[in-house]
Amino acid sequence: MVAQSSFGYQVTSCSVTQWLTNGNDTKKFKGDVRSSGVPSRVVHVRKLPNDINEAEVIGLGLPFGKVTNLLMLKGKNQAFLELNSEECAQTMVNYYSSVTPYIRNHPIYMQYSTHKELKTDNSPNQRAQAALQAVNALHGGGMGGMAIPTDPASIAGAAAQSPVLRVIVENLFYPVTLEVLHQIFSKFGTVLKIITFTKNNQFQALIQHVDSMTAQHAKLSLDGQNIYNACCTLRISFSKLTSLNVKYNNDKSRDYTRPDLPTADSQPSLDPQTMAAAFAAPGIISASPYGGAHAFPPAFAIQQTAAAATRLGFTGLTPTAGHNVLLVSNLNPQSVTPHCLFILFGVYGDVMRVKILFNKKENALVQMSDGTQAQLAMSHLNGQRLHGREMRVTFSKHTTVQLPREGHEDQGLTKDYSNSPLHRFKKPGSKNYSNIFPPSATLHLSNIPPAVVEDDLKRLFASSGATVKAFKFFQKDHKMALIQMGSVEEAIDCLIKFHNHDLGENHHLRVSFSKSTI
Repeated sequence: MVAQSSFGYQVTSCSVTQWLTNGNDTKKFKGDVRSSGVPSRVVHVRKLPNDINEAEVIGLGLPFGKVTNLLMLKGKNQAFLELNSEECAQTMVNYYSSVTPYIRNHPIYMQYSTHKELKTDNSPNQRAQAALQAVNALHGGGMGGMAIPTDPASIAGAAAQSPVLRVIVENLFYPVTLEVLHQIFSKFGTVLKIITFTKNNQFQALIQHVDSMTAQHAKLSLDGQNIYNACCTLRISFSKLTSLNVKYNNDKSRDYTRPDLPTADSQPSLDPQTMAAAFAAPGIISASPYGGAHAFPPAFAIQQTAAAATRLGFTGLTPTAGHNVLLVSNLNPQSVTPHCLFILFGVYGDVMRVKILFNKKENALVQMSDGTQAQLAMSHLNGQRLHGREMRVTFSKHTTVQLPREGHEDQGLTKDYSNSPLHRFKKPGSKNYSNIFPPSATLHLSNIPPAVVEDDLKRLFASSGATVKAFKFFQKDHKMALIQMGSVEEAIDCLIKFHNHDLGENHHLRVSFSKSTI
């Protein structure tokens, strides 16, 4: 699935014929005979998937040393990988003999080649060599500040690292579940335990592998990768812990060696592919954070949304519409308005319609533009306090919010916002997609006119009755600032009140939650 190189170079390998003409008998060559176990710096890789690319094969060798040459036998689903030393190749073969690597769910097998080196013509192989040099240069300094081991001593040192990885998921635009993490990291070896939590408004996880080399391999391959296209970026480091203590098996933590542990009444988790498909998540580990020419092909095909939604128990859904109506309950009926919910839920997607229920005004229906945005809003806003009450946000059985029939008065409890100019995500590729964060006490302010100073903004936010604890303009751009309120609830209230506030000079304030603190 994700045993892919963390780069996107298209390496041009020499052809089989070119390789054979360098002193090898074409008629005798039929791949590589099974070696006698004599070490060689050339590794024979077998059982590759049909659609394998050269970059993925190089990625298998990178954690163990510099890859100096490559020969693909695509017709035989085989390849020859030459490393810079026999010791590196030996470490690679020994490691993969105990931890089977996978590429797109295909187990890959390797052994020493009977060839001591790969001989290729310089002319047709120039592009391959250039790409190999670029790849090794890119990874020569390591990933995440850690040098890639290139000799047995270094790799032995890596074994002294903790088998526990600390994972931070940045730019959490789609939900990431414990099962998603397990499916990704287990491709590099056995995962024993996982604990997920939120700290400093960031979704994090501790993942314990069977040994430190497995953890090293996972870190080298995954650090900096996106779980989904252009979002949910993995930042991975070694934990100071050497073992995790898991008390419950549920959707927040799991000990795969102790299936007998209690669940502590947590909600059951969903299958990761089902979850991703139901909310139209565009492919797990499918793109490099750098995009463009360095992007990966999808790691696995996401099933159609409708089929996944059916398995989740959602009915009447289409792949494009998704389950986009939310039921919001436990609202304060004395203060909640459709506009209030429109602004708040609009942080996580474009709100089409809002309806406060006539006979039960502590409940409301919020219709988002699509199912992905509805899931995002639900995951971030469920349990947050609004006007002194803790909101409950779940999916509604309704697939649309009905407008009142003509001539029927509903006291302004139903509003249609489908053509609102305040939609944050109406432009494809908007930068707002990369600035979605959970509610926090610190707000990000933008579109501030030059004449407005710090005291003006502090007075404005304090006028709501909230406490302003800190304020800071961006050093290079005084059109933006951070303001820290006394609590998350106060920040939510201020966002609702002051987003789109007219500051004069044809400037309307833009307010969103910040991942930073002052």
